[in-house]
Amino acid sequence: MEDQENISEIKADHETIIENKELNFIEALIPVVLLMALLFYNIFFADGSLLGDYSNQFILLIGGAIAAIVGLFNKVSLKRMYTEIWENIKSVFIPIMILFLVGALAGTWLVSGVIPAMVYYGLQVLSPEIFLPASVIIAAIISIATGSSWTTSATVGIALVGIGTALGINPGMIAGAVISGAYFGDKMSPLSDTTNLAPAMAGTDLFTHIKYMTITTVPTIIITLIVFAVISASITTTGSADISNLLSTIDTTFTITPWLFLVPITVVALILLKTKPLIALCSGVILAAIFAFIFQGNILEGLGDSKFSAIITSILTDTQITTDNEKLNDLFSAGGMQGMLWTIYLILCAMVFGGIMDGIGALARITSALLSVATSIFGLFASTVISCLGLNAIASDQYLAIVIPGKMFKRAYEDRGLAPENLSRTLEDSGTVTSVLIPWNTCGAYQSGVLGVGVGEYFLYAIFNWLSPFTTLLFAALNLKIRQLKTSK
Repeated sequence: MEDQENISEIKADHETIIENKELNFIEALIPVVLLMALLFYNIFFADGSLLGDYSNQFILLIGGAIAAIVGLFNKVSLKRMYTEIWENIKSVFIPIMILFLVGALAGTWLVSGVIPAMVYYGLQVLSPEIFLPASVIIAAIISIATGSSWTTSATVGIALVGIGTALGINPGMIAGAVISGAYFGDKMSPLSDTTNLAPAMAGTDLFTHIKYMTITTVPTIIITLIVFAVISASITTTGSADISNLLSTIDTTFTITPWLFLVPITVVALILLKTKPLIALCSGVILAAIFAFIFQGNILEGLGDSKFSAIITSILTDTQITTDNEKLNDLFSAGGMQGMLWTIYLILCAMVFGGIMDGIGALARITSALLSVATSIFGLFASTVISCLGLNAIASDQYLAIVIPGKMFKRAYEDRGLAPENLSRTLEDSGTVTSVLIPWNTCGAYQSGVLGVGVGEYFLYAIFNWLSPFTTLLFAALNLKIRQLKTSK
């Protein structure tokens, strides 16, 4: 039974902040501490598969169950917990629909030749004199197109490291340039799962989030490009950048034409015209499907019993276009809507954990304690950055470094009158991009293994990644472009 005297509710906009007088700070922390302990064990002792491929999701559910036990002990009813879980799940319905469309977009952009065309034209801007900044730009373009820093590094990144090494450039510099560009693109692409995850956790929409991120992200990438331009001008290169094999493979596999750029240009134009995200992304899927029929008939015939079935497959499930160049095969693959299920399950499990933490009053108790320490706007931003960095190091997973601080700090930002895009931007500035700087993080281990360059070698040159948290803190300290919640009169 729930004791109504120990529960109080504070209406905040369309949401309710639940406070529980029975719950103390230590009890509120129990689910978080045990969650962190399970994640730590999963990463360092179970090789990330303690409970199978969806270990992180199950651990979040276990954390929710622990929170429920704490709630029952403190006189909170199961009905209240169920209600908060449902409210949380309803709040991410649109982001989940967007994620499904993002998967469909990735598949159709592949079979239509849009992504291959971006790779094809992007590689041709290489010049030894501007190799490093060009590498940043190429990696950024590919990552924006694919929404994946991992795929960019495993394909174009490997090629750029090989080319740059042949020119006599330090591999750490090349890897740092590739990673800087790849994570810029990953962070800014509407196809990226983390770019969708951050606004879902903070409570804002995808395109508001991306637009607001440009405030800190554009200055950071400009500084990065300037530094790499200076480095390129100060080193001597030898050899030649022979990318003819890559270009030839793309050219013979796909019909490459500048007309394909009409697809991404249309989506961008719709976004700029403030079209609803679902409509803009759906338009991108439909237009890409049409272009696939027009330009890539041979590709579609090789992927299914009919061209139409090949398009449906690219929208719904895995698509693999095999070429005679192994470096390109990973790039020319997409998971469709099915490929987004892991992230969607993570969001839903996070909503369960967060809903129960909301329902028992734990989030209100923890955030009130954080607010007592973070006595200023800058302190709140700094606390968020530190939490993201800490989770990247402790949990070794960039998704959890976004999910957990996003849910835990959401109320605190609202209490301070800050718009949710402040939180979503800070999550990306400090959670997404710094994961690759930690050797034992899944991102750091992956990137160093794929590129063949240790984290210690590229750390200093991953300028965009380590500079991003400082940029977001600088804007907070100077109170620049800190958006407030709109108040109704």
